[in-house]
Amino acid sequence: MGGSFAETNVRFYAVDAAGRRGVVFGSLECERLAFVLGARLALGLNYTWARMRVREHEDVLTYTSRRRWPAPRGARSRVVVRVDERAVVDDPLADFLTARWALHTRAWGATRYLPNTHPRWSLQRAELLELEDDLLAAAGLPGLAATPPDSVLFSRGVRTQFGLPLPRVPTP
Repeated sequence: MGGSFAETNVRFYAVDAAGRRGVVFGSLECERLAFVLGARLALGLNYTWARMRVREHEDVLTYTSRRRWPAPRGARSRVVVRVDERAVVDDPLADFLTARWALHTRAWGATRYLPNTHPRWSLQRAELLELEDDLLAAAGLPGLAATPPDSVLFSRGVRTQFGLPLPRVPTP
């Protein structure tokens, strides 16, 4: 299930009992239903099917998302950013947020760790112009969208490849 498609995620950064870093997804909005169903069934991921649009006018991008399935149906997000032409370099926070991570998920009755690989993200700074968001609250973080973000970055995307789940590490 490859290809390019719009996706928005709410993620948490975690370390498992073996010290392996990864992300845990609170939600993943995606416009491709087949991808949503496959990820939910195979890996227990919180993928949701959404109507998504990305519009670009000069240096301003508008992302909109409206959840179709599952509940809460109608959860929305609208993000408008102005992209700066300057590339992001030597930024520890940007590196932390976009480094080569792995995925922690609960599937087949256990917590699983899936490594992933991707090239370094090509990032640009961006200015947040507007934010209307229900996705953070739907992921269990009510009120967070009302606070200023710590970082606003832009990328045209990166191709990511996930490996097979690695054995879980028993907790002490």
